[in-house]
Amino acid sequence: MDDRLTHKLRSDALDNRERILEAARTVFAAEGLHVPMREIARRAGVGPATLYRRFPTKELLATEAFADQMRACEVIVADGLDDPDPWRGFCQVIERICELHARDRGFTAAFMATFPGAIDFATSRGHTLDAVAELARRAKATGKLRPDFVLDDLILVLMANNGLQAATPAGRVAASRRFAALAVQALRAAPGAEPLPPPARLAPGRPLSPTS
Repeated sequence: MDDRLTHKLRSDALDNRERILEAARTVFAAEGLHVPMREIARRAGVGPATLYRRFPTKELLATEAFADQMRACEVIVADGLDDPDPWRGFCQVIERICELHARDRGFTAAFMATFPGAIDFATSRGHTLDAVAELARRAKATGKLRPDFVLDDLILVLMANNGLQAATPAGRVAASRRFAALAVQALRAAPGAEPLPPPARLAPGRPLSPTS
């Protein structure tokens, strides 16, 4: 009897955790990270105490909720690095990451935030940004990526992409694809192109100087 009760309690705890994460993904994707924790608990069908016992802070909840998206980012950038044409790989990274962020409104905020204690997320984000910087260096070497591109420009593109508004999720993704295409054209090296204004620091802990 004790074993059966213990198994049921563990099963209920796992069910609660999955319901919380699913509710958080849905709410964050639609409305961003500003949604109150009590609202997430309500949508998950659990009490606030249960939510806070599993996830004491919203930062920890967002980190766990967006773990799959973070891994998807890593795969996208790895695919770009594997492309024998660095410029094509770079363009595909911009397009695919914009679409990924467009599907989950909260992910952009989570990606750019510094979450105290979320070491795994910060490390993964750092590796992803380092990989994009390497891909940009290769694309510049081909002469196709404008030489004054800096990593913070990618963050600027993601911030602008996150501001897109549409009546439906499908419309938002379509707008994101259009925006990504425009961004790629702006980043393409062109003879006689005017230099960009000085960059602003947007990528946490990353240099502003153009990758060479």
